Parts: sequence; C-alpha cells; structure tokens
Amino acid sequence: MASAAAESGQELPAFAGSRDPSAPRLAYGYGPGSLRELRAREFGRLAGTVYLDHAGATLFSQSQLESFTNDLMENTYGNPHSQNISSKLTYDTVEQVRYRILAHFHTTAEDYTVIFTSGSTAALKLVAEAFPWVSQGPESSGSQFCYLTDSHTSVVGMRNVTMAINVTSTPVRPEDLWSVEERGASVSDPDCQLPHLFCYPAQSNFSGVRYPLSWIEEVKSGRLHPVSTPGKWFVLLDAASYVSTSPLDLSAHQADFVPISFYKIFGFPTGLGALLVHNRAAPLLRKTYFGGGTASAYLAGEDFYIPRPSVAQRFEDGTISFLDVIALKHGFDTLERLTGGMENIKQHTFTLAQYTYVALSSLRYPNGAAVVRIYSDSEFSSPEVQGPIINFNVLDDKGNIIGYSQVDKMASLYNIHLRTGCFCNTGACQRHLGISNEMVRKNFQAGHVCGDNMDLIDGQPTGSVRISFGYMSTLDDVQAFLRFIIDTRLHSSGDWPVPQAHADTEEAGAPSAESQADVIPAVMGRHSLLPQEDALTGSGVSNNSSTTVNAVPVAPPVCDVARTQQTPSEKAAGVLEGALGPLVVTNLYLYPIKSCAAFEVTRWPVGNQGLLYDRSWMVVNHNGVCLSQKQEPRLCLIQPFIDLQQRIMVIKAKDQLPGTMATLSLVNEAQYLLINTSSILELHQQLNTSDENGKQELFSVKDLSLRFRANIIINGERAFEEEKWDEISIGSLHFQVLGPCHRCQMICIDQQTGQRNQHVFQKLSESRETKVNFGMYLMHTSLDLSSPCFLSVGSQVLPVLKENVEGHDLPASEKH
Repeated sequence: MASAAAESGQELPAFAGSRDPSAPRLAYGYGPGSLRELRAREFGRLAGTVYLDHAGATLFSQSQLESFTNDLMENTYGNPHSQNISSKLTYDTVEQVRYRILAHFHTTAEDYTVIFTSGSTAALKLVAEAFPWVSQGPESSGSQFCYLTDSHTSVVGMRNVTMAINVTSTPVRPEDLWSVEERGASVSDPDCQLPHLFCYPAQSNFSGVRYPLSWIEEVKSGRLHPVSTPGKWFVLLDAASYVSTSPLDLSAHQADFVPISFYKIFGFPTGLGALLVHNRAAPLLRKTYFGGGTASAYLAGEDFYIPRPSVAQRFEDGTISFLDVIALKHGFDTLERLTGGMENIKQHTFTLAQYTYVALSSLRYPNGAAVVRIYSDSEFSSPEVQGPIINFNVLDDKGNIIGYSQVDKMASLYNIHLRTGCFCNTGACQRHLGISNEMVRKNFQAGHVCGDNMDLIDGQPTGSVRISFGYMSTLDDVQAFLRFIIDTRLHSSGDWPVPQAHADTEEAGAPSAESQADVIPAVMGRHSLLPQEDALTGSGVSNNSSTTVNAVPVAPPVCDVARTQQTPSEKAAGVLEGALGPLVVTNLYLYPIKSCAAFEVTRWPVGNQGLLYDRSWMVVNHNGVCLSQKQEPRLCLIQPFIDLQQRIMVIKAKDQLPGTMATLSLVNEAQYLLINTSSILELHQQLNTSDENGKQELFSVKDLSLRFRANIIINGERAFEEEKWDEISIGSLHFQVLGPCHRCQMICIDQQTGQRNQHVFQKLSESRETKVNFGMYLMHTSLDLSSPCFLSVGSQVLPVLKENVEGHDLPASEKH
C-alpha cells in the first residue's frame, strides 16, 4: 500500500500548506502562551482523550469552575424575589449578568432584553406561544410561520403550536432562498401589517455552513421574502450553534428574537439559556400563563391580573436558576482571560476545521477511491461561510458507505469522542444524504427511530458522522483523528504520512484507551442469593479458574422430553444435521454480575428470564449509574461463583464493595446469547498474522470465545451457519432465534487481563463488511417452569432454517 500511495502522490498536506495563500491569514492558538499548557492546566481530564463533539456540548475549564465555587463559598445568595440583604445581592448580580450578556453580543438594554430560559429550546417554545399570530379566516389569509429546512428539531417543532391555531407553516429550502435572493423581491405591500415569522440558523448544526446574517435586514425590509405573502416580517435567528465559537454583533444584525444556550459557549452551566428579544418586538408578545414573580398584582378569587412592566420579569415564570446565572459571570471572565475573546476562538477553530477538511478530502484508497464523503455547502474558504463542523460518512474502496454506528464504535477504541446520526436536524440530513420523505417513513416502519444504531437500511445511510471543534481543541486532536481514519481504513499509518505539528506542539499518536484507575487490593465478598427457584437445591457447578465451588449434587426433576409440543425434528424440511455428527452444546456460561467475569458451568437451571441468576447484579458508581467494561475494562477481573445449595454468591475481586441485589435481569437484548465454535475459528484464522519468522498467533481460541460473552457455545460445522436459523431446540428446551448480536467495543477487551486491543473489532468489521455481528440472540418458546428445567453441556442442538434460506446454500449432506 505504501508504494501505491507513493505512486499516486497521495499524502496528507502540511498544516501550513492547507491554507489558501491568497486568503487572509488565520490564527492558531491564543498568543504567546502554549495551547498545550492551557490544555494541561485547564483540561487535564482530557489526557488521552480526543473530544470532538463541541457542537453537542463544549467543555468547561478548571479555573472557571473553581472561580464559581469560590464565589459560592464566599457569598450568600438568596432568592431574588425576597427583600433581604442576601436576596438583594442575588438580584443585583443577576442584573449585572444581563448587561454582561448584552455586551457580549455588542448591544445594550436600549435595544434588547434578556429573558432567561432553561435553554434555546425553551426560548423557541416561548416565541411560538407568545408571537402575535393571526389565524386564517374569512377576512384574513392569516400569519405565516416559515423556517429553513436546515433547522434544529426545536425550530421545526414550533409548527405544532401554529397549526393548533390555524396558522400556516411553510418549510423553505436553503437553495430556494438563495435563488430568491438572487432574483430580488417580488412582493411588496407596505400597508399590510399582518405579522409573519421567519426562522433560520446562523450556523447549521449539521454541516456547519453559515447562512448570511444579511438575511435578517433583507427579510425585515421586504427585499427578501421567504414566501410570496405580503405583511410585516419578523426574524428569529437561531444562534445556539453559531455563538459557541463566533462573535455575534446584534448592533449590526438586529434580529427580533435570538435564542441561545450557554453550555454551548462555556460548557457550564447546563440547563440555562436565554431569549434575546428586540425591544421593538417585545410589546407584541402575548402571554397567557403567569407564574411566581411575574405579577404586579392579581386576585385569587377573581379574574384580575396585572403583569410586571419589565419584559424579563413578565416572562420569567417562578424563580430563575439564579446560581447558574451567576456562574455565567465566571464563564465570560474565564473565556476572555484564556482566549482573548470570541474573534480569536473563531479564527482558531476554523483553522483546525479547514485543515481537517483538506486532509480528509485528500485521503484515497490505492484504487483512487475517496475514503470519506463530506457533506457541506462550502469549500471551507473562510469562517464567514463555514463554522468548525465537519459532517461526513466513511466509505469503503468500492464507494459503499460504512454505517455511522460502526465508525462510532471504532472511534471509541481510539478514545475519540464524536457524534453520529442526524443531529436533531432531519431536514439537513435528508438534503445531504438524499433521503426522501417516503424513505423516512419506510425507515421508521423498519424500526429506525432518531438516536438509534440502525445506520444502514437496504444499504442506504440513515445518518452520518460529525466532528466539531471548540476553543480548547488542538492540532494534536486533529492528528489523532486523522490517524484513526488512516489506521482503520488504510490499515497502516506508516503507509500514509501524517503532518508534523508546529514546533510548540508535539505529535499526537492515537491515545491509549486503557484504564488509568489505581490498582486496588483484592478482597472476597459473600452475598445471599435471591429467594427464587426454591426447588433447585443443587447442581454440579464448575468454573475455569483455579478456584472451584462445588454444590451437593441433588438432581431435581428435569423437563419431560415426551411432551406433546412439536419438536424441530418433526419438521422434516429445513432441519440441519451436520455430516460430522449432531450439533451439541460444548460450553455454558452465565454472567451473574453484569460486565464482570463469566461463570462456566456444565449444567444449570433455567428461569423465566434465562439462565438462573444470569446478569442479576450490576456494579454501580457513586451516582448509582451502572458501570460496564466500556468505561472500566477491569470489571472482567471480578469473578463471581454461585453455590446453589448454600444459595450464596462468592466474589473474588479487587476492592469489590457489597452491593444491593437486583430483582430483574440486566441483559441488554435477549435471554440468551449463542455463538458457534466454527465462527470463532474462522475469526481466529483471520486474526493470525504472518511475519518474516512465520505465523504468530495473536489470540487463542479460548480468549476469543470469552470476549464474546456468550451463554451457550455450540460445535457448529460451518462458520456463521447460525445466522440462517429460525429456531432451535437444545435438549428438551425450545428457543426462537431473535437475530444477530450487533457487537460493540467490548469485544476488544481481553477478559483475562482487562487490556484493550482494537484488532478484534476491526477485523470483524472488515470480514462482515456491513454490521459487526457475531452470535445470535435466543428466547424461550413455551417455557414450562412447573418442574425444573436445565441446560447442560453435551445436549443435542437441533436447528430449523429460516424459510428464505435456499437449499443450494447448503452442503449436499444438509439438503432436505
């Protein structure tokens, strides 16, 4: 590959060479101080992590949080609706923050009012409910609500409010508005005062394209009409994404309504936003509900209510989140001190985005095919037309899209945090990916919903991958991300040179994803088992470690194999019977503690949720959140042992504290997971590498088997034959095959050591081509627990083929 790359001249551009020499020079960093030093001092928690989801939420700095907490420790802030000294301090501080917000956006209280909300979504809802809409009627065509299709879900959702009052909603495509802008205005009636509202984003949260701020004045003046309807147009500028990395001058671009979320700018506090309302539009807003603090006077027994004269007080129902508002002061101070202001952040973040765009665009497979497809309306020529967001899908060397879920899982192995899906912007997603309205409906019928992992349906993408930069992002982050793409798609970073950093930056390799937690001493704990399945007082139990727990072998009755239920052997067509003998169960595992080590058994009772006590406990952190090997790989070193006779579980672990017992099964998808030894062997063969000294085995078969954390392992004749089964019987028990197990990065964790290695997931991804599937989910059919039932090693397995599997796909010995 190295030679092919050299012959085609495909090399990543140097950092400085990625810029257009004719364009104005952009800045990287913030003056003489080292950006690496800033990262180490303010964002030490990012060590070994590449965070590229700043459009989702940027990160707060350490000094920002320290300054805020010191403020709280040194001052007493009371409810601003009270009149005591501490409350007066709160009121005055909040009002100071209002002025600070207006100054940040280059305006004053003479022109704008700040209304605090829980976020930009709440600000949009406020406008939808309070705007002076005029309903359609016999004497009026009514108001128009127009929005750009490249808008956040929260903007599109405003149409449900307008529809309820018979106001027309009209989506406008970006290309249609651009064409109208070129043609000029065609409708003008200065006497018509019918209020209309046009909403558009200053920056697309999908692609990062920046729409002209000049549209504000053009629409308001009548020079640009979203639709051909006369009237008085108001403009809502959705600035939530834009202001996270760019200055917004409201003295020059006077939108009527500007919703924002502060965590997009500072990372903290979350759950606080604002609606900036131009004072010329504020008197038109109508309010129905009134809450605490909004009334000048009212009567409880009569319909009498007088609102506060202040627009902010009138619309801020109840007590605002005043401590979070006070935190904004420290956010503004820290941001100014660390960066010098939003203009510097704008230049810095765009510089990184532009370089990444050029580098990604240049990547080619040896056959010349592009490695990624970027979705953009700009060529990343300047920060005036493009923000620090890159949206793309990864392609294979044939031009087929690799599902975003697969890319996300691979990125997590490199400790790269990005975002996938449609990003709460279905309109832009449809436009860039070519997804029709009918396809959206069909995808929903196929089970796809917003936020899930169904990334490909009939080979077509349902979403994409997005990376975005923040003020603390570095060239090291970019290099680590590019190495990730090169390593996973072009297989060897040595074949494709990665650009060197500046003299004051160090080259960043793909960060280690191994846990850095302190080693903790070993302890042993004992927990009594749940009082269920009392009849099951004993069964032979063993495990694959040096410690063995034995129970008294009191064998309870097993399920009657002569029951009248039809068995697969009675369904002549489609039964598999391997030429090498019948399929049997070779291994049985249960996982009493979710994400901890497997407990291997030879015979085990079956409950109504699967194997008895399988995934009945979990490890939680101090917040009560369940931990998995995705966050803490060393959970695999916690080894549980169950003694059915004594009804106890013994845990060997490192600092495993006693936990509470669960009354529910904690399986993710189904009651059982089955894997095939032949499938393991095929993957094992693919993972073996050759060097000049001959074959070198990287993984043992046993190691691979444990990584897939199955309950049932069978000795199949052919690799992945289990994916053609519709149902199976194991002994006297019958199971429905629910479908394949979509694998995540946990298969990269060595269950013996807790160490990560991404090769397993990467090789499986390459060999399976589309989804990273391995193993099949099973569910009981017609389970009768009136008498005890068991699964045992050595039990015969009788599968039934799916109806759509044709006989010519099978060996001659298996055709029936």
